[in-house]
Amino acid sequence: MNITGNFIGGKICLSNSNQTQAIYDPATGKAVRELTQSTSAEVSDAIQVAHEAFTGWANTTPLRRARVLFNFKMLLEKHAEELAAIIVSEHGKVWSDALGELTRGTEVVEFACGIPHLIKGEYSSDVGSGVDSFSLMQPLGVVAGITPFNFPAMVPMWMFPIALACGNSFVLKPPALAPTAAVRLAELLKEAGLPDGVFNVVHCSNEDAEQLYTDPRIAAVSFVGSSGVAEHIYKTASAYGKRVQAFGAAKNHAIVMPDADLDATVNAIMGGAFGSAGERCMALPIVVAVGDETADKLIAQLTPRIEALRIGPGCMRRSEENEMGPVVSDAHQQKVLGYIEKGINEGAKLVVDGRRFTLPNYEAGYYVGGTLFDNVTPEMVIWREEIFGPVLGIVRAPDYASALELINSHEFGNGSAIFTSNGHAAREFVHDVQAGMVGVNVPVPVPMAFHSFGGWKRSVFGALNVHGPDGVRFYTRMKTATVRWPQGQQTVSEFSMPTLG
Repeated sequence: MNITGNFIGGKICLSNSNQTQAIYDPATGKAVRELTQSTSAEVSDAIQVAHEAFTGWANTTPLRRARVLFNFKMLLEKHAEELAAIIVSEHGKVWSDALGELTRGTEVVEFACGIPHLIKGEYSSDVGSGVDSFSLMQPLGVVAGITPFNFPAMVPMWMFPIALACGNSFVLKPPALAPTAAVRLAELLKEAGLPDGVFNVVHCSNEDAEQLYTDPRIAAVSFVGSSGVAEHIYKTASAYGKRVQAFGAAKNHAIVMPDADLDATVNAIMGGAFGSAGERCMALPIVVAVGDETADKLIAQLTPRIEALRIGPGCMRRSEENEMGPVVSDAHQQKVLGYIEKGINEGAKLVVDGRRFTLPNYEAGYYVGGTLFDNVTPEMVIWREEIFGPVLGIVRAPDYASALELINSHEFGNGSAIFTSNGHAAREFVHDVQAGMVGVNVPVPVPMAFHSFGGWKRSVFGALNVHGPDGVRFYTRMKTATVRWPQGQQTVSEFSMPTLG
């Protein structure tokens, strides 16, 4: 069986620990690869390799760094199907979704290719008599990324293309459930011309990963995962003097107004709730319907659509492609099924039950059928917590103000949407909803790469978001120079605050 190893110093290397763990295909429940487990010393070695590679890469001109990334972009496009096959085999998402993930990641690479423009800084002449002032945007050093299973390629590419373009070196810890895509990306970076040691991948336990946010050689860390871990990493890394962006859980909501285009809204909700089996931080697991009539109409249209979902392995393509694949693991399958049980026990009305879905010849796969609840209330666990599975809840609100208050009272504020044909209501919602990313008749409002991605409240810890302008700010630090070339002006010593006038 193939073994997924570390990528350190420009080459794949297996751990000296000789410890491996199985990587399973969620569609079949069968092991497809083994993952090498690094020791604490090997994680430290990867940091040292990145530390030693930093200076040379930081001193490489931004234009040359951009050319490496442009080569990388072309290689991503050339190897898209190979990478998609890896993602499908380890995560379980359907083929077009895996290709879509790669497209969104590649868009960040395209944005990073413009780094000579993005780090130009500022310049002001004559801020004083014969004095000019300008700023430099310089790299931080070694930066680290810790990424989740649900986007094995895209989430790392939210981070490292901009970090590398800005002149940093990088150490990535990918998820143990879906680690292989990250190693293949490392190989393609090397092929694109990235010097050895600038980008490294290590597989390790969560305990050994603490080095990535405590080691003094690490200048900054990016994390995507649960809110509890995000808060821990933010507090710990900040206490060690590091720059941190840590993204946590989400519970995204959509208000459906009585005037919404019902057919278009149902289509949007189906994709937002059940795309990638709901394993997205921007999934749409809660719909707040304004008025009982709106809720009844939604349920009437959603029920047969959810019951008819084509569920199966993600490897099928084109006309044979399924709409939804399995969830990522046996443990996660049991967790999602447990949430459905909690919803029933707490009094939500189970309209479509996905607990007993089975697929002939794939009985060992980690499948959960599409599930629909009605009469969900804020006291319920399925309202409060992120399920991360194909479970959609309908909440009934008497009016827009009540619906907005429900959403704004939630502890998470990652994304939110409204479905309406009323421009005034849409504008009010965009201004008043307490969420970092907002959609108007768009169920999954993920910003493009040239904008920044990030939520509010307990969905994010840290001041700067990923990619876009915030990504460039996060991976650089500004240095401002004030310059005078004297020709006899400094005739006396000055001990008061200089005004430069």
